[in-house]
Amino acid sequence: MSGEASAPAVSPRAPRPGTQKASGTVTKKGDRGAKEKPVTVLPPVGEEEPKNPEEYQCTGVLETDFAELCTRSGYTDFPKVVTRPRRPHPTFVPSASTSEKTPLDDPQLSGSCSLNSLESKYAFFRPTIQVEMEPEDKAVKEMYIRGWKVEERILGIFSKCLPPLSQLQAINFWKVGLTDKTLTALVSLLPLCSSTLRKVSLEGNPLPEQSYHKLMALDTRIAHLSLRNNNIDDHGAQLLGQALSTLHSHNRTLVSLNLGFNHIGDEGAGYIADGLRLNRSLLWLSLAHNRIQDNGALKLAEVLRPFELTHTEVVERRRLLLEKGTQERSRSPSSSRHGDSKADREKIQPIGASNVALVDKADKMQTMKTPKGLGKKKEKSGEVVKKEEKSGSGQSPTQGTPKKEDSTKSGKGKVTVPEQKPSKGKGPKTGSREKGSILLESELVAEAMEMVNPLLEPVEHRDGKVFMPGNKVLLHLNLLRNHITEVGLQGFLTAVQYQAQFSKAKSASKGPVGLLSLSLEKNCFSPQCAAYTMIQELMLPRDPISKAKPREEEASSS
Repeated sequence: MSGEASAPAVSPRAPRPGTQKASGTVTKKGDRGAKEKPVTVLPPVGEEEPKNPEEYQCTGVLETDFAELCTRSGYTDFPKVVTRPRRPHPTFVPSASTSEKTPLDDPQLSGSCSLNSLESKYAFFRPTIQVEMEPEDKAVKEMYIRGWKVEERILGIFSKCLPPLSQLQAINFWKVGLTDKTLTALVSLLPLCSSTLRKVSLEGNPLPEQSYHKLMALDTRIAHLSLRNNNIDDHGAQLLGQALSTLHSHNRTLVSLNLGFNHIGDEGAGYIADGLRLNRSLLWLSLAHNRIQDNGALKLAEVLRPFELTHTEVVERRRLLLEKGTQERSRSPSSSRHGDSKADREKIQPIGASNVALVDKADKMQTMKTPKGLGKKKEKSGEVVKKEEKSGSGQSPTQGTPKKEDSTKSGKGKVTVPEQKPSKGKGPKTGSREKGSILLESELVAEAMEMVNPLLEPVEHRDGKVFMPGNKVLLHLNLLRNHITEVGLQGFLTAVQYQAQFSKAKSASKGPVGLLSLSLEKNCFSPQCAAYTMIQELMLPRDPISKAKPREEEASSS
């Protein structure tokens, strides 16, 4: 009975409150679920935060874009973008004023004011991204980072906020703790930037693998590269020399290279000299404050005067000449193509039988190319070559370098500014400085005109050997504070004497003129030695700076 009574008592109560509680719990759980859904969604939103920088559309204002991308990437404390101060310590003046006022106030305030003045004095050393602006449209022109580590994550942010900067011309990284991995990321970032970016400075960033040569790849647009104080040794110099030129590749964009304050010795200087053999774009090279002695100096001086081609270079030159000859015949008019093609083919077959006939035929093919700018007076293969050279345009073998030489020699950089406007819409602003306009003009010429392979330059045949006229495109060579003695000076004296005679013979026509500035001070020789005195006498009338000083003195006296 009690079991029966208790059963119906439980049975009617169980379903009613169960149904009510079930319905109530369902609704309450639904309400809680509706409220808790955003909470459960928050973690994936947090995970998607790193993807937000890709969705962010940069405005072209570096300060705004960099701050927004850093915030979306999870950075809480990141460097600020500030305008680069023109004075070394612009914050010193307000700090001095506060320190003068503090004695008049309470002593408790004087401690805080002194702390503020101390912070303001050292604000210059806080991690910042300093930028230089264009005076007209306030666009970022140069970017400077110094004294704080640039990680790969920061470079990823730069890859998004730097490409919209249409006026960016230079990036300077000074002691930012680069690694070989972050350098590779930087190299991949540079092509994304504007075409106006021409200068990169990586100073105080020693790398274990010394992979700086990646910045001098054939597809790069960098024209000015500074690698000072990076502990570059002979191995790094070998990689850089191969990046300048090899038998099958030639860097055509780099105009200036600064390798000062490194550990390059004679072997490394030889690698750099090998890179200058077939390079026809580098105008300015600094090897100051290194460990170069006489052997390295002699190798560098040897490239500046006629040097003998190696066997592999001679074979490659013959191949290029034959290839040029076949291209010229294929471009000839159709009327002569039918009549002369068979005769030419019959002539080509016996050429491969003997090397002498091959050289003669190659020289004849070279005369077909001389009207386009391969003329040299020192070709001795026949009188026909000299006639072709005289009737030619008179340009240098590199075609892009004559204007570099002429513009540097004359010093009239303003002439190059209007030439930049049609080809580079955003480049002329760099032409306000004379030196910058000269280098940019030379780059435009090199890009506009097809550069001829240096192996196709006219050569001289002596005793069965082939000699090239030497590198006359390099204008400035700095070997300050090395370990060169009078033995190395004799090599440079011979090179300078040859270039002086060559420039006199070529003074009427356009073309490379050789070194205009050679710095050999602070080495292991007496400044009064005969060789050094003769070098100075020969270089003085060629140096454009020494020419400009008397004019300035005359103008000031008048």
